[in-house]
Amino acid sequence: MSIDPRGHDQLERSLSEIDWVALRREAYTPSPAAWEDQVLYFLMLDRFSDGKEKGYRDNAGNLVALGETPPFRFPDDAYTADRAVWADAGDEWLGGKLRGVTSKIGYLKRLGVTTLWISPVFKQVASDRHSYHGYGIQNFLDVDPHFGTRQDLIDLVNTAHVHGIRVILDIILNHAGDVFAYRYNSERYPARDAAGDACMDPRWDGGTYPVAGWHNAFGEASIPFGPVIPASHPHAWPNDAIWPLEMQAVENFTTKGRINNWDHAPEYLEGDFATLKDINHGPHSDNPDDFHPSFALNTLCEAYKFWIALADVDGFRIDTVKHMEPGATRYFASVVKEFAQTLGKENFFLVGEITGGRDYAWKTLELTGLDAALGIDDIPDKLDYLAKGWREPADYFGLFRNSALERKSSHVWFGKHVVTLFDDHDQVRKGNDKGRFCGDKANNGYAHLKAVLGLNLCTMGIPCIYYGSEQAFDGAGNNDRFLRECMFGGAFGSLQSSGRHFFNEDHEIYRFIAEVTALRDKYLPLRRGRQYLREISASGVPGSFGLPRMVGGRIRSVVPWSRIFANQEMLLAINTDAEQERAAWVTLDATVQATTALLTCLYSSDPAQIGATTPVAARNGRAVNISVPAGGFVVYR
Repeated sequence: MSIDPRGHDQLERSLSEIDWVALRREAYTPSPAAWEDQVLYFLMLDRFSDGKEKGYRDNAGNLVALGETPPFRFPDDAYTADRAVWADAGDEWLGGKLRGVTSKIGYLKRLGVTTLWISPVFKQVASDRHSYHGYGIQNFLDVDPHFGTRQDLIDLVNTAHVHGIRVILDIILNHAGDVFAYRYNSERYPARDAAGDACMDPRWDGGTYPVAGWHNAFGEASIPFGPVIPASHPHAWPNDAIWPLEMQAVENFTTKGRINNWDHAPEYLEGDFATLKDINHGPHSDNPDDFHPSFALNTLCEAYKFWIALADVDGFRIDTVKHMEPGATRYFASVVKEFAQTLGKENFFLVGEITGGRDYAWKTLELTGLDAALGIDDIPDKLDYLAKGWREPADYFGLFRNSALERKSSHVWFGKHVVTLFDDHDQVRKGNDKGRFCGDKANNGYAHLKAVLGLNLCTMGIPCIYYGSEQAFDGAGNNDRFLRECMFGGAFGSLQSSGRHFFNEDHEIYRFIAEVTALRDKYLPLRRGRQYLREISASGVPGSFGLPRMVGGRIRSVVPWSRIFANQEMLLAINTDAEQERAAWVTLDATVQATTALLTCLYSSDPAQIGATTPVAARNGRAVNISVPAGGFVVYR
C-alpha cells in the first residue's frame, strides 16, 4: 500500500488489495469520555486554507512573515470585488488544501475548538468542475488530488491530535457522484439540455432506467455499465467509472432516476440526488431487524473502516441519513463502531444529518444507534431568530425539555444527542434565500452575533461553529455558494473581497468565542448541566415575574437561563436588543441559592461588568438583578 503523492499505480483498486495488518498502527487515539464536552468546528475544505497566507500565527503561535496572501483589513478590503465576477468564482474549485488546514490547527486550538469536522475529502468525479464540496465521490479509497494526498490527511489528523483536537470526517453512504448516464428515451420525460439538444430528464416514477454506461474522465458515457474490463479499457483507472472495483457491480445502484418529491416514500429512499447516483443498500423493510445489507453496503463499510485505520479519525458525520433505510444506517453504525472498538476507540462518534424534525430524528437515533443528530430544522431556525428577537424564548428552550416526544426519563437526553449550529453550508431550511447570520442586513446580524454564539455555546447540545463565523462572514444570496466564502481569500473572499485571508486572532468575534469556550471548558455545568429558561421582571415586585416573551411580534429583552449540575447553578443571559443595554430581575433556583449569596459576573461582552457582584434577594423565591449589554451575553456564578 502506498500513501505517497499521486502514486496511483500503488493505490488499492480493490478492497482485496488492502493489507489490514500493515495498515494497523500500534496505538490509536482514544475517544473522548463525553462528546457533549466538545466544541465542534465545521469547515469546507476547498474554502478554508490553501497554505499560502502570511501575517497569521502558526501552530506554535509565532507570526508567519512568509507567504503570498496578506490579511484582510476592514473596511479597506471589504466589498472591493466586482459582485458578478466574485459570485461566479464561488461556483468552482478554489484551492483549499489539507496542508492548509494542518497549518491552522493552532488557530483553531486558540479559538477553543476541540473537534474538527471536515467536509468530504474523497476523490470526486473528474469531469465535474462544481464538486468542490466533496459530495460526489468517484473513488471511496482515495483523497481528491485538489485537496492533497492520503499522507496529507494523516498529517492533519496527527497534528490535530497533538494539539488535543479530534477529527470527524464527513462521509457519504447514500449516493456516489455522477458516475454513469442513463440511456436516452424520447418518450420518457423528454427534455432539452443547455445547448438545446434533445435529452431525457430521468425522474423517479417507481421504475428503473437503462444505463448508457460509466462516465469517463471527460463526462462521456463511454464504458459499459458493470465491472470494468482492463483489456478493453486499460485507461479507466483512476479517473473513469467508480472505485474500488467492488462498486462497479450493476446491482450496486437503484437506477431509478432523480428524486422529484422529497417527502414521498419510497421515492426519497431510492431516488438519485439530482445527478448524484443512489446506492442500493438492500431491500426495503419496515422492520430494521429484518434488513439484509447489500453487497454495496458491505463494500462501503469496509471502505470507511479503511479510513479509520489509516488516518486515526475519531468519528464520521453521515450525509443524508433521511434518504437511507434505517436498517442500512443501523448496520453501518454497528459495523463501524465494532471496528473502532478493536482500535481502542470505545466512543467513536457517529452523527447523522437527519432532516425532518425532532420526532423523526429521535426515532432515527433510536432505531439506528447513531450518537447524535444534525440538521434538525427547528433548532438552527430558533437559534438564529431568537437571538435577533423574532422567536419566542420558550419555543427554543422547549426543544430540549422532557416531553412525550422523547419518552426519556432524563431531560438532558437532547443535550447528548443533538449537534447545534445556526449557520451551515447549505441551509436547506431557507430554500433559495440563503444567508449567513451576519448576511441578514435587515436585522443587523453582526450586532446580534455575540448573543447567538452565547446561546449556541452555552445551551444544551453539542455546539458546532461553522467556519468563518468567528470572522463575521456575511455571505448571502440565492445559492449555496454564498455560504461558502474562502477564509484564504482568493477570488471569493468574504465581505465580497479578494486576495485577502481571514485568520485574524484579534477579531472581536474570534476573541469572544475564545473567551466563552475557555469558560465552558472550566465549568462543567456549562457543558453537561440541565437548563431552565428563567422568569424575569422589570421591577422585581411580587406577581410581576414571567417568562420573557415577544411583544408586538418581537422580543427586545434579557433572555436568561440557568445551567444546573451537581447542585451548582450558573446563570446566563443574552440581550436580544442590539441597540441598548437591558436590565431585569431574574429568578433562580430556591433550593440551590441562599438569600445571603452573591453572584459574581464571570463573563460579559462588556468587560467592565466582569467581577461585579449582585446579591440574591427573596423575590419570586430567589432572584437577582442583572444587566446585559446591547446584543450581548453574560455569565454569573
